[in-house]
Amino acid sequence: MFNSALSTPFNRPQHFANAYRQVGVETGVASASPHLLVLMLYDGCLESIGRARVAMVGGAIEVKCAQISRAVRILEEGLKCALDLAAGGELAENLHNLYAYCVLQLTRGNLRNDPALLVEVERLIRPLRDAWAAIGAKVSHGAAA
Repeated sequence: MFNSALSTPFNRPQHFANAYRQVGVETGVASASPHLLVLMLYDGCLESIGRARVAMVGGAIEVKCAQISRAVRILEEGLKCALDLAAGGELAENLHNLYAYCVLQLTRGNLRNDPALLVEVERLIRPLRDAWAAIGAKVSHGAAA
């Protein structure tokens, strides 16, 4: 429907796509279980890191910075803030420290323009995301039984 050659200076087709995507995300968040919300945070973090890496390699500095900032915010304001350090014991403390390390590595990767540091964070977060998804699948199957 929208041809990139017909885009206006205001980039309207991209604006419409972003608005549609935002509504989908807001709807998903509003109806999501706490477990699914954490999974969405992991997915968003990994997506942002991947986009930042592609932008870094491609020299798109503004996109790289925006995506790294998004990943850092997800780690800091989403995943770290969701931890209950008092009730979660050693596991919560370890996750808190891991998230802090990931934020540090993302910041270093941004400053040094080093995609290897972003890959390192992806390798640390991906197993947590996958384990969280597996737990959710077991919980939802158990609830259906």
